[in-house]
Amino acid sequence: MGWSLSGINQASGEELKHELINCCGSHKWVQSMIDERPYFDTEHLLFNAQNIWSQLTPEDWKEAFDHHPQIGDLNSLKQKFASTARWAANEQKGTLQSDEETLIQLADFNQQYLDKFGYIFIICATGKSAEEMLQALKSRINNEEDQEITIAAAEQAQITQLRLQKLLI
Repeated sequence: MGWSLSGINQASGEELKHELINCCGSHKWVQSMIDERPYFDTEHLLFNAQNIWSQLTPEDWKEAFDHHPQIGDLNSLKQKFASTARWAANEQKGTLQSDEETLIQLADFNQQYLDKFGYIFIICATGKSAEEMLQALKSRINNEEDQEITIAAAEQAQITQLRLQKLLI
């Protein structure tokens, strides 16, 4: 169900919290988005979403990352992430047409990434093939921790922007 901008502005905090957590899993981000209302137009909403995100800590970012399934993990999409599965499945549809070897490599590198950084690999998967995501994963796994958290946070910001736009449809 899509929301109108006036619906976002007039909804109770609890009602809106349920929807916003599907856009970004950081509770501080969600509460700040609720507190910043009213939004005058879509651009104002998207600007505030980005501005709030940029002021959060790496711990807040990691909380948001925890609300995503691993790239290519279709079982996670169905089970743990049922509330965002409709968006995440569409975002990750590039993995549906990939060969088994690519999916095996994705799973392997995802685990290596998780072991190294302590959070799952975050990429704005919309429009990307499994092979493109695997190449990005292979490239980013060699990053230093400070560099990688910044890249992952930027990817999360893109995902959040896309999901907010979908929320408004």
